Amino acid sequence: MLLFDLVKQEWLKSVRSSGFYKNLTVRIFLGVFALYMGGILLFMGYSLNKVLEEVPGGTPMELFNGAMLYLLLTGLALRFVMQQLNTVNLSSYQVLPVNRSVLIHFLLLKPLFSPANYLLLLVVVPFAVRSVAAYYSGGVALRFVVAFELMVWCNSLLASFLKRRFGSGFLSFILVLVAIAAVFVLEYLHLFSLFAVSKALFLFVVLHPAGLLVPVAAVVVAFLLNRWFFAQNFYPERFNSKLKTSHTATADLSFLNRFGIIGELISLQLKLILRHKRTRTLLFLSVLFLLYGLLFYTSNHYGDGMVFFCAMFVTGILMFLYGQWVISWDSSHFDGILTKNIPTRTYILANYYLLLAFNGICFILTTPYFLFGTKIIYMHLTAFLFNSGCNIVFFLFCATFNSKRIDLSQSSAMNYQGTTYKSFLIVLPIMFFPILWVNVLAWLTSLTVALWSLAIMGLAGLLFRKQLINLCIRQFNNRKYVIAQGFRERE
Repeated sequence: MLLFDLVKQEWLKSVRSSGFYKNLTVRIFLGVFALYMGGILLFMGYSLNKVLEEVPGGTPMELFNGAMLYLLLTGLALRFVMQQLNTVNLSSYQVLPVNRSVLIHFLLLKPLFSPANYLLLLVVVPFAVRSVAAYYSGGVALRFVVAFELMVWCNSLLASFLKRRFGSGFLSFILVLVAIAAVFVLEYLHLFSLFAVSKALFLFVVLHPAGLLVPVAAVVVAFLLNRWFFAQNFYPERFNSKLKTSHTATADLSFLNRFGIIGELISLQLKLILRHKRTRTLLFLSVLFLLYGLLFYTSNHYGDGMVFFCAMFVTGILMFLYGQWVISWDSSHFDGILTKNIPTRTYILANYYLLLAFNGICFILTTPYFLFGTKIIYMHLTAFLFNSGCNIVFFLFCATFNSKRIDLSQSSAMNYQGTTYKSFLIVLPIMFFPILWVNVLAWLTSLTVALWSLAIMGLAGLLFRKQLINLCIRQFNNRKYVIAQGFRERE
């Protein structure tokens, strides 16, 4: 019963917070988006059988089982980066007659009730009904679904353990990516076939009733690993000792000081990014999103508008992720900024040059895409100019309308704290305008004219940046006290 009391207290804590009703519009939008994604997953589940029937090498269920370990490894990597760790205020419960094991079980079992753990059932259940039951039997189909969900639970628990045990720093993130990439390389070179191992293992699990003991054992082992970790690190001071990181994690940025106050502000912004969990997560996600072009550039099914959107996305991903809240990142010390002898122009210019540097870094990192042809080269150059000349100013201007406080200690993955409907309104024109512009002009004239027109817009934005920055400065001065008032409100 005590576990149910803890669940009830967590629910009351969330619905009674002021931020719950302030973010109601965002929650409604996310709910509609979740229904849309659910419909897509359901359609995928009903069509997956037909797709796999055309692939040689076995029945659809055999092929799915062969890919199961790859799906689990990919899911584990995504959870390691994106899954938030559940927390509880230990100090407030330790003075009450609450057993330690109850709190530990609550922390471990809470993520298993997350809807994210059951989204893929919209794919697996239709596939099991249409394919597995047709080839085998209803009992096999049921074991197939149960085994899949048990492995999802194992993934959730294992990701929590790895994140708590080894941390979520950049080095850990790279090591996880390298380990998974090594498995794919071994499969590609035919040195080791994880596909064959996965196929044999999960066929045994699904076809034999006793086979379900394998995923059950995996869940139990993952659960016990987490229990062992909490047994060693239950008390708050043990957790706090893990948070003591050396300043060597951030590079020496003193060379920026030679550029005056603007350089010092940029240096502080970079330290803020590197030292806080939410902004560091954005860096990790940016690395993954740089590979987004592989989905578009290797296929001929996308129109010129979508391909250009992809070019604009990968060449400006850091700007997109950071620029939406370019002022809100300073919410915890915004009052201090207003009281310092920092001119508004200097503050705006520091953010402008920082976003411009982000664009330059992403453009350089995506130059390997030039191997896909001259068309991609022209699109990346155009996207870089358009991002630098137009989108940066757009973000700086629109950021003044966001007055929601952001907690930098929280992860950014699946975290909508500080997000309002205005955040979505900022992104919509950036998403749809270039697609619409390129498609319409390419249809009326040619792709070359469409790209040149966007490049000229970007060049004009760079040439007249002084006037555009003055516009952002006036907007900031008109809104700075409203922004400060909003940042003072804690959810």
